[in-house]
Amino acid sequence: MVLATVLFACMGVCVKLASAHFGTAAVVSARGLVGAVLMAAIAGQTGTALRTTVPRLHLQRGLSGVVALSLWFHAIGQLPLATAVTLNYMSSVWMAVFLLMRAAFGGGQRVKPGLVWAIAIGFLGVALVLHPTLARDQVLAGLVGLGSGVLAAMAYVQVTALGRAGEPEVRVVFWFSVTGTLMGALIWLLPEQGNRTPLAQIPLSAWAQLLGVGAFATLAQLLMTRAYARGSMLVNASLQYLGIVHAALLGALLFGESLGLDSLLGMALIVAAGMAATRWRTAQ
Repeated sequence: MVLATVLFACMGVCVKLASAHFGTAAVVSARGLVGAVLMAAIAGQTGTALRTTVPRLHLQRGLSGVVALSLWFHAIGQLPLATAVTLNYMSSVWMAVFLLMRAAFGGGQRVKPGLVWAIAIGFLGVALVLHPTLARDQVLAGLVGLGSGVLAAMAYVQVTALGRAGEPEVRVVFWFSVTGTLMGALIWLLPEQGNRTPLAQIPLSAWAQLLGVGAFATLAQLLMTRAYARGSMLVNASLQYLGIVHAALLGALLFGESLGLDSLLGMALIVAAGMAATRWRTAQ
């Protein structure tokens, strides 16, 4: 999980660089295509069958995960890297929200007060993180990043379900990548989703960055899937917040991004809320 957070941060750097020339559709498609090719090669080398007996679970995981990815990539292109990463990592808090809603409306198990406090602290952190974006007219990008965390929470639940169903991580990541390739191609059909630079004028370095998105993301996804399938959910959910630290450092070093005190405090609250929400949710 620790290595996965480093690779996801590197993916974020490539997304931010590539977004200067490519639209979200191209970035999502490239991430999926590179991932599908790499996973097919790994499956061939390890003798892992790609045929699945639970296609519905893969489809559900793919749909929520790819939409979350698309929203996240858009946010990364518009916001400071650490801000976009933090909003996406609200997924643990959103999972607590789902549990609270199920208890309130679906007759689920009663939620402990600590979980409610974790949710409240998480949203206070969001308000502080989004505060600078309001001042810079980036509120839409901030809300998009927040939405990516909601869908990412759904995707993580389904990754866990696939692990419990006995699906190997190579197969899980392969079908997610295939879904991303197809859905990324469909995004091209939406208005204003073309590339920002004419194809013939895109520099070679940008194509390398696009390739980097797929390579870093696929390796990170493989490691994360293995971590969630075989390790403790509480430990994994806590370790994943290292990604915020990596993103903040890379954003400062590569893009000269600086974060105000309100953003840093908001990030700290979101991390604390996410870890507390995971702990209380596990104890339910």
